[in-house]
Amino acid sequence: MDKRMLKRHKRNKAELAVIDRTLDRLYDQLEDVEEVSGKVTKSGKDFPYIEEHMTVRMADPRKADPIKKRIKVREDRRKAIEAEMLAVEEFIDGLPEGMDKRIFEMVYLDGASQQEVGEVMGYTQARVSQIIDKYLKDL
Repeated sequence: MDKRMLKRHKRNKAELAVIDRTLDRLYDQLEDVEEVSGKVTKSGKDFPYIEEHMTVRMADPRKADPIKKRIKVREDRRKAIEAEMLAVEEFIDGLPEGMDKRIFEMVYLDGASQQEVGEVMGYTQARVSQIIDKYLKDL
């Protein structure tokens, strides 16, 4: 855990929202892809299993495959962001109960500025920064 990862938490939340909207749009595009007839291979029902071909209705692969690739990229990015956000949340949950933990929660999970946190907690912005740095120095 480092300060950069903590600072990315707020940006990661925003990026997740963008990714979710993009995925919704991509799934809608995938549903709108025209269906075509295609051939697939299957095994016969009797032993020895003989390869058979059958015709099925499927999304046009020339149009659907690029959309599926974009969906895969977005889903992979989403998983990476969620893992990083979980690491930040677990780090903050692992802090001892008290004012310091509340400062981390307000700054990194709630998205408040150090100045705003200082006003609420009765500290200066510089003191809030010192408290944060004290924990991050040991990492």
